[in-house]
Amino acid sequence: MAPMGTFEGADPIPPARPAATVVVARPAAPGVEVLVLRRSAGSRFVPGFVVFPGGSIDGGDRALADAWFGSEDEAPRACAVRELTEEAGLALTARGLVERGTGAVGSEPPSIRQLPEIGRWIAPEFLPVRFDARFFAALGSDVEPRPDGVEVDLAWWARPDDVLGAQRSGEMPLAWPTLKTLEALAGCRSVEEVLALRVEQVAPPGAPSAPGLGAMP
Repeated sequence: MAPMGTFEGADPIPPARPAATVVVARPAAPGVEVLVLRRSAGSRFVPGFVVFPGGSIDGGDRALADAWFGSEDEAPRACAVRELTEEAGLALTARGLVERGTGAVGSEPPSIRQLPEIGRWIAPEFLPVRFDARFFAALGSDVEPRPDGVEVDLAWWARPDDVLGAQRSGEMPLAWPTLKTLEALAGCRSVEEVLALRVEQVAPPGAPSAPGLGAMP
């Protein structure tokens, strides 16, 4: 008998790796701006795609979660904070978003309330690389991001509608969860609405071979 999740003669379904993403939003009348990144051409995952800060949860995130939030169960939140610092050079602290060099997360960690969960996306089974990504939201500020220059070559604040327009014109490729999250963000009139957002997962359209479908932002 074939193992669960497989069919006779079929390849096993790749497991979905735990991951986390953070949508950082700041006021920009009317509406909001959000922090977006462009994956570098040499990146091993969705090169050239426009994404939110995020990545895979690693073993160190459980220790960070215990230190920052009092429980290893908060590893996804810790991962989101860590990836924001590594990819965009910004630290989310108890006093808000600051430049990496002006405030250490370790000495002033954010609270759980500063990082509400706004969505969860589990990649379809047909994808060779799969993620189970929890999406969090956070309040931004006037600080400017600094991309790491390795996995990320650009980082900027943008209105969701502008990114969606660039996607429609073919200038900015977006993974399916990023697209659907931006569509929800485009309807937010304030950061408070972003923090209260809940984006439900919906199945991606198109053929299974279409690039970016279901990929983690």
